[in-house]
Amino acid sequence: MSVYFTKGKGWRYDFTLTGTRYTQSGFKTKTEAKRAEAKRKEDIQKPKETTEIPTDMGFLELLNKRLDFVKAYHSERHYSDYLYLARKWAELWCQFKCNKITADMIQDYLIKRSEVSAYTANKDLRYLRAVFNFGIKRRWISKNPTSEIQFLPVNKTLRYVPPTEDVLKVIIAADPEIKDYLFCIMETMARMGEINCLTWSDIDFRNRCVILYTRKKRGGHRTPRRIPMTDRLYNILDRRFKNRDKSKPWIFWHRYWSRKKNTWIEGPFKERKKIMGTLCKKAGVKYFRFHALRHFGASVLENANVNIGSIQRILGHENRSTTEIYLHSIGESERNAMRVYEQSTKFSHTDSHTKAEQKNRQSDTIA
Repeated sequence: MSVYFTKGKGWRYDFTLTGTRYTQSGFKTKTEAKRAEAKRKEDIQKPKETTEIPTDMGFLELLNKRLDFVKAYHSERHYSDYLYLARKWAELWCQFKCNKITADMIQDYLIKRSEVSAYTANKDLRYLRAVFNFGIKRRWISKNPTSEIQFLPVNKTLRYVPPTEDVLKVIIAADPEIKDYLFCIMETMARMGEINCLTWSDIDFRNRCVILYTRKKRGGHRTPRRIPMTDRLYNILDRRFKNRDKSKPWIFWHRYWSRKKNTWIEGPFKERKKIMGTLCKKAGVKYFRFHALRHFGASVLENANVNIGSIQRILGHENRSTTEIYLHSIGESERNAMRVYEQSTKFSHTDSHTKAEQKNRQSDTIA
């Protein structure tokens, strides 16, 4: 019997359908239990409605959705890089559906981009691949045309790390405002964007530390790290704090004309790329950029035998392997290793050379 009464639990239906048992209790009357049983059987036997999942969309629509995501979850610098490349892709493929964009089309584009450099083409490929994977993950599209395309080989070279004397020449050539800016990067080994968005609320004079924020982490979270102040940095920031415009929260800011808003705007810097070219030329040194100061600082710490874990935390790297890229100097352990190698191979080389001389002398004597 599929419907029955249970003391303390009321009426219950209990049936098995296609090998599965279905039961429910708590009904006040037998009629109510029967109705519930009939409806349950009807629901089970009713063919399930299939919701059609879209497997394609316009490339321009996908591109805009990806840009919105990058803007929300990544740094402003990363977004501007994406936007620059997205405009190039949109010129070529804005009229296509994603499934109509083939690997051959992308390969032809990358070959043209490789005329600039292999690094440039690989950056396009990396960002494009992320765009299509973004659509696949959200089930908007069904395939990624970049999945079988390989990165171009790149001739990697050691990053240029300016010597101490060149860094000092550039600082001397700078005006007082830029000099403060350069020292802030040098003394914290921060990224340019981290210094640009630095505010007075990020400066802890009492504990003599600076709080830097970065989005270069998994998930795009804005992650803080504390950097102890050197005496030189403390003096610079203390002076700027006393002379600050109290209506401005930023340590470094400027007033500029906005073409979009057609008005003057006061705010933090976004890019300051042209400064280093001008300063290096004025100082008469080989050109280097702001980021080279991070490499410079990491190399100084390594030469002073600071452990790599501390350097990693100061630079704000999530992985140790990233920090190792910044360490260009030849450490004492490598030099010692080569001394051992030299000592281990010197005698065998001398012995073979002596034996050759003896053999030659014997040949001369016989002759």
